Amino acid sequence: MGKEQSINKHTLDQWIKDYRWMINTVEEIRNELPIKGAKTAQYGIEATMPKASGGTSDVVFSEMTRRSNHMRKINDYIIKIAEVQRRAKKITDSKETEVLFWILEGKSLRWIGSTLNMSHTSVQRVRDRILDKML
Repeated sequence: MGKEQSINKHTLDQWIKDYRWMINTVEEIRNELPIKGAKTAQYGIEATMPKASGGTSDVVFSEMTRRSNHMRKINDYIIKIAEVQRRAKKITDSKETEVLFWILEGKSLRWIGSTLNMSHTSVQRVRDRILDKML
């Protein structure tokens, strides 16, 4: 995400809303899903035999493919998380920093408003200012 112009306000807002569950998913993957298995090389006559075309019936290979695809998605989450964290450093106002912190923690705008003694519409305006500064 080196090009800041490629991210629009709506996309950044969605990444901020999704931040908490993306963090939880990445943490869970790092703790619970070690990559297991390896392909076995074929030797002798088996290596020269024709291979079947089409889908694979090897369940281990299918599982590895599924995990590989999932890990690609996790890597996308990591990139999005890093981009939000990098852009969050642009927020220096104390009220905006507090609102951003709670949004990233997954709290609703109404919860944030009641906690900070603000209306939820005021929180929305602060969120819009945050997004403008982060772009």
